[in-house]
Amino acid sequence: MARNRFDVDEKFESYNIGHLRRSMVYIRRHAKIMIISLIFSAIAVICSLITPKIVGYAVDNTIPNKDVAQLFLLAGCMAVLIALNILFSLLRSKQMIKVGQQIVYDIRKDLFQHLQKLPFQYYDDRPHGKILVRIINYVNNVSDMLSNGIINFFLEIFNIIFIVGFMFSTHVQLTLVVLAGVPVLGIILIIQKPRQRRAWRAVNNKSSNMNAYFQESIDGTKITQSFTRQEENAKIFEKLNSANKKAVMHASMLSNTVPWFVDNISVIVIALMYLTGIAWTSPAVTFGVLVVMGDYAWRLWQPILNISNLYNQLINTLAYLERIFETMDEPVTVDDLPGATEMKPIEGNVQFKDVTFSYDGEVNVLEHMNLDVKAGQSIALVGPTGAGKTTIVNLISRFYNLTGGEVDIDGTDISTVTLHSLRSQMGIMLQDSFIFSGTILDNIRYSKLDATMEEVKKACHIVCADEFIEEMEDGYNTQVQEKGSRLSQGQRQLIAFARTILRDPRILILDEATSSIDVKTEKQLQEGLQNMLKGRTSFIVAHRLSTIRNCDRILYISDKGILESGSHDELMAKKGLYYKLYLSQTDEEAKAAG
Repeated sequence: MARNRFDVDEKFESYNIGHLRRSMVYIRRHAKIMIISLIFSAIAVICSLITPKIVGYAVDNTIPNKDVAQLFLLAGCMAVLIALNILFSLLRSKQMIKVGQQIVYDIRKDLFQHLQKLPFQYYDDRPHGKILVRIINYVNNVSDMLSNGIINFFLEIFNIIFIVGFMFSTHVQLTLVVLAGVPVLGIILIIQKPRQRRAWRAVNNKSSNMNAYFQESIDGTKITQSFTRQEENAKIFEKLNSANKKAVMHASMLSNTVPWFVDNISVIVIALMYLTGIAWTSPAVTFGVLVVMGDYAWRLWQPILNISNLYNQLINTLAYLERIFETMDEPVTVDDLPGATEMKPIEGNVQFKDVTFSYDGEVNVLEHMNLDVKAGQSIALVGPTGAGKTTIVNLISRFYNLTGGEVDIDGTDISTVTLHSLRSQMGIMLQDSFIFSGTILDNIRYSKLDATMEEVKKACHIVCADEFIEEMEDGYNTQVQEKGSRLSQGQRQLIAFARTILRDPRILILDEATSSIDVKTEKQLQEGLQNMLKGRTSFIVAHRLSTIRNCDRILYISDKGILESGSHDELMAKKGLYYKLYLSQTDEEAKAAG
């Protein structure tokens, strides 16, 4: 059962500033550029703060003295300062865009590489949409905070320091009046920020749920239309969408209260400053000083507001980092053990020694199972649905770790060798005949990138795929979409079959390899398949019992183990479980044909 569905909020630990410290590894890679950008920002700030001083001087001195030459000189100085402000701001922005995108690249690269290593169990337990939203949405949001956000935070701190410094240099008493509003805003922020934090966490959860269902709906569109579930699905999405909208509206409302308080507090304190300035008599406050102080006062509250907004972004970033690092920290439970060795060239002897296995740690699918397969033998696995047939072949490939016991190949415990050296000598065709976007040739070569065209055509001929491929408009270079939407299920299965055969594996695993292939093609395939199986160990899970009659041994899997074992003739002579299964299927096929 999935750990969380599309309609269940994810559960995470409370916000941890340690996530931000951990993310510094991505920032330190670009520390030099970020420091240079910060210097550019500081220069731009200083240039912008000098201009009010020039205006104040002009108001108090140049204009009253009607000194036109000096006025033009001051105007020129202002133009140069404005130009420098624009120049250094642009240089800073250009550098930070590069840094932001590089951080996106680095985080996505690390995430993708880790996701490639995670075992099947991880994907069995989670909606894929919730995985995807972390790689795309969350990384995008995090990158901006880790690049521009951090620079902007220090920049706004510098802004406040510079502005306050320029204010004190202009008039100390009026500066104190303006700063009197800062403690009031601090109290409001202390009250509001925890509520904002909880609200934005809710937004992240609802957005994740909506994306998970959206991705699931896209994958299941054909089923949805087949069963006319559009209206019902629309209601489910409407519920998720509404929950997301409600969460966003609530979080936005809380976030917007802070700018409202900032605006009102700033208006009040600036009005008080003007009143104080007008009433101040010793020494008298000039009009130029009021102009300068008014400019600085308005400027002071903007970086305070920006820092408040950056705090909101930081809270969101911590939520995103939680999810990103939660994915990165997901243990690779199926991995090379310390000291793992390379698997020697496989001969094909396979042994299950007292194997017990459970997917969830509670209910065992297999218990104390023993099996001895000699090199070159073909083994068929039959039995009721859910009995553990696919589980057995997955354990041979070590897609899951055993709960107990041991699986050996040529006398070597497969848990002691590297996964690459093990799986590179195996050909595995799972039930899902997945087709990637690209050409048919690309899909077949997926298992062996350096395969020659001759090898590809040979593999396709063996599985009877060459005929329909060559009839397509561009043959092997025909473009197919993700999941092979242009191909029939049978054609997708044949391409997947060819992809498996192309590797020329020592151990061949076929899980329902012919389930979607028509009877005529299957009969043609049997001859090629029999030739292919010669000299290699093979495990075949088949629904159609006619496809496995010639296997060396047939295993009837049920009740957490092997209940019957033998050739087709031996099992039919026993008149046991296999006998009944074969007769029931034969009767069904006869009825269908009649």
